[in-house]
Amino acid sequence: MTSAEQSSSPIAEQHRAWAEAFGAVVRGTTDWDAPTPVQEWQARDVVRHLVEWPVGLLRSQGSTYGFPDLPSVDEDPVGAWEAHAASVQALLEDDAAAGEVLHTRMAGDSRTDEVLERFYLPDVYMHTWDLARASGQDDSLDEGTSRAMHAGMKGIEPMLRESGQFGQQQPVADDATETEKLMAFLGRRPDWRPPA
Repeated sequence: MTSAEQSSSPIAEQHRAWAEAFGAVVRGTTDWDAPTPVQEWQARDVVRHLVEWPVGLLRSQGSTYGFPDLPSVDEDPVGAWEAHAASVQALLEDDAAAGEVLHTRMAGDSRTDEVLERFYLPDVYMHTWDLARASGQDDSLDEGTSRAMHAGMKGIEPMLRESGQFGQQQPVADDATETEKLMAFLGRRPDWRPPA
């Protein structure tokens, strides 16, 4: 471990872990036209979402961080994800960039790293399941993290539903895992599989 990694913030380390987990699924995906548990999305759209919306969010809230141009998601989804993940990691390890205060509608005045921790990092975690399920890879997630994330979201469910970013709660089995409960809350069918 380098000295830079040793001094990284907990948010930077969380991003590193979840971005690497998602990146492994990205590199293991072979059919980018495959349907996903997210209605009307193909596999490449999961990557597109994660590389486009956080940059748009930060810029719209006044971020001055210079995000680099990325490879095309349509032509090189692996390259697009890896370049994006590296740029976010660099931001989180830059004290000035991570500490820049943004004026957000959702969280008031907040540091850039706190905005990413609250709104973007959970997306990376949850969409790992979507892409893994779509591509037939191991879609297991940490059950403790899934339980905590589900509990936190249930506390603000009306706001989440009104945002239009989440589907309707889906049914779950009595013996459902914590990850299945989380995905059902987000509007995914936990038993969804790509068509044969």
